[in-house]
Amino acid sequence: MGFNKVRASAAEACEGITSGMTLMVGGFGLCGIPENCITELVKMGVKDLTCISNNAGVDDFGLGFLLQKKQVKKMISSYVGENAEFERQMLSGELEVELIPQGTLATRCMAAGYGMPVVYTPAGVGTEVAEGKEVREFKGKKYLMEEAFDADFALVKAWKGDAMGNLVFRSTARNFNPMMAMAGKITIVEVEELVPLGALDPDHIHTPGIYVHRIFQGVNYEKRIEQRTVRQRI
Repeated sequence: MGFNKVRASAAEACEGITSGMTLMVGGFGLCGIPENCITELVKMGVKDLTCISNNAGVDDFGLGFLLQKKQVKKMISSYVGENAEFERQMLSGELEVELIPQGTLATRCMAAGYGMPVVYTPAGVGTEVAEGKEVREFKGKKYLMEEAFDADFALVKAWKGDAMGNLVFRSTARNFNPMMAMAGKITIVEVEELVPLGALDPDHIHTPGIYVHRIFQGVNYEKRIEQRTVRQRI
């Protein structure tokens, strides 16, 4: 691959993703999700995936597409509402689900990016979240030991990026994307605008290209979470 990180399409960028792998998928709700990569995974037909994502999309969009095709074996998530097919698969035992406090989900992503094997957090102590996990006491307070995630690929969506993989996110679409970009063994980024080297102000870059392995300009973004409301003309 050398230093050439730019790929012509989602199909090229997603090469090497195979059944049974663990994927980090950026986004929060439907905001900032890697729409093109998810569509490509559906086309590829890979199965038995473990997906680490804040949520599981909705029935007809986002990771919901993969759930419809029974391509996901396990979801590691924080919020899983608004998806009837997810609920059906979980209750029927077809889908394994690990629910994680949102802050813990983010911290386990960051730990993977930092190269830390574990982190300690008070979140979840004394609840079902703590079952089977080590609890240690520091200065009189109990903390739960959580392991860093181990993902084969991270699928990330950014607003702008350059050929070296430097990224700029837009407003709340940043969400989980920067920390997941740091954490994947191979990080694939789709951007709304792929700009020439030098076009991004270094002071405005959110994720440096050292974390990015493949980047491509996405197409046909629906951005369903964005709604334009204007006042009625008088």
